[in-house]
Amino acid sequence: MIAFTYSGQGSQQPGMGATWASHPSWELVAEASKIAGFDIEHLLLEADAEELRQTHNAQISTYLLSMVILDAVERVGVDAAGHAGHSLGEYSALTASGAIDFEDGVRLVLERGSAMHESTTSQTGTMAAILGVTDETVEEVCSVVDAEVWVANYNAPGQVVIAGSPAGVEKAGEKSKDSGAKRVTPLEVSGAFHTPFMNSARERLSIAIEQTDIRPPQGIVVANVDGMSHENPETWRALMNAQLSSPVRWHQSLGTLEDRGFSTFIELGPGKVLTGLVKRCIKKANRFSINTPDDLDSLLESLAGPLPSESPEELPDGEHLYATERLIVSPSAGIFTPKSDLKIGNPIETGDLLGKVGVEEIRSAFTGILQGWLAVDTERVTTSQPIAWLVVPN
Repeated sequence: MIAFTYSGQGSQQPGMGATWASHPSWELVAEASKIAGFDIEHLLLEADAEELRQTHNAQISTYLLSMVILDAVERVGVDAAGHAGHSLGEYSALTASGAIDFEDGVRLVLERGSAMHESTTSQTGTMAAILGVTDETVEEVCSVVDAEVWVANYNAPGQVVIAGSPAGVEKAGEKSKDSGAKRVTPLEVSGAFHTPFMNSARERLSIAIEQTDIRPPQGIVVANVDGMSHENPETWRALMNAQLSSPVRWHQSLGTLEDRGFSTFIELGPGKVLTGLVKRCIKKANRFSINTPDDLDSLLESLAGPLPSESPEELPDGEHLYATERLIVSPSAGIFTPKSDLKIGNPIETGDLLGKVGVEEIRSAFTGILQGWLAVDTERVTTSQPIAWLVVPN
C-alpha cells in the first residue's frame, strides 16, 4: 500500500516552485494567494534563503508546494491510502485526506506560522539534533539538565532533536556527548518548536482550529502527537491543538504505517528529508520523492512497470495499480456533491452522472468500476481537481 508523506518547515529552498510554474497544478498558487491576500508565488519563485527562513514564510510556501505536488500526483492517477506529515506537514496530510479543505488549510497554516513567529520574538529558543544514542538516553539527559530543554522530534532511531533555551540546549548537547552521542548539530531555527516555549502560539492557533470544520479523514492519517491514526474529528481538533507544544513522534508514526501494511512511501514537497528518515526507519520500504514534474514520470515507471504474470492477489504492492486507472476531474471550481446512491465498486458507464460541482454536472468520460472518491462531500474543489478514481477493464 502507498502512503504519502508531507515535508515540514526547514525543507524550503529558494526557487523551489520554479519547475512547477507551467504545470496545470500551479493554479492552486493563485487560489491560495487570493485566500491569503498576498502574493505567495513570490515566495515559491523569487524569495531568497533569508526570507524563506522566516517561520511564517517557510510554512505557507512549503504547505502550498506540497499541495501543488499532491494535485499533480493525483492527476496522473496515483493515490494513497495513508498520510503522515512532519510537524507543518500534518496540515498537508489532513488537507490531502479531506479532513480539512484547501481554503481552511491555507488559513490555518498562515495563522500557525504567524503565531509561531510571534512566539519566537518574545522568548529566545533554539534546537539541536542528537545523533547516535537512544531516545531514552536523550530523554534522561533533558530531565537532569538544570535548564529548559526537551525532546522536540523523535525522527528516527538514533536521531533525536532537542529544543529549549540556548543554555539548556547547549548543556543537553554536552551531556549527550558524555553519554555516547556521535554528533550534536545545532539547527538554524528561530525558536524552540514543539516545546512549552510554543504555548502562547498554541493558545492563539487553538482559536482558529476551533473555528475550522474538520471531517473524518479518508484513509489513514497518523498524528504527530501520539504516532497513531485517528478518525474522529474532535480527536483531531485536540491533537492539532496539542501539536505545537508536543514532540513530533515521527519514527513512531512510520512504525504505525508499517504495521498497517504500508510498504511504499512517497514524499510530496521540497527536499528529501522524510525519504531519508523512511530509509532509516523501515529498511525494506519503497521510497520516492516528488520534487519536480520529471519525478512524476519516474514514479509512474517504478510503480506501473511490466505487469507480472501472477494472479492479482499475488502481485507485489504497486506494480499493477495504474495501468488501467482513470481519473474523473472537476469541470469547474465550486462545492462538490457526489451522487447520493453511488458506492465504491459500482459499475460506471461513459456519460454516467457522478455528482455536481455547484450546479454543473460531473459525467464520466470512461466506462469502469468506481474505485474511490478523491474529493469529499461539500469539499470546495478547483477546476481539473481529481474527483473520482475508476479502474477501467482491459
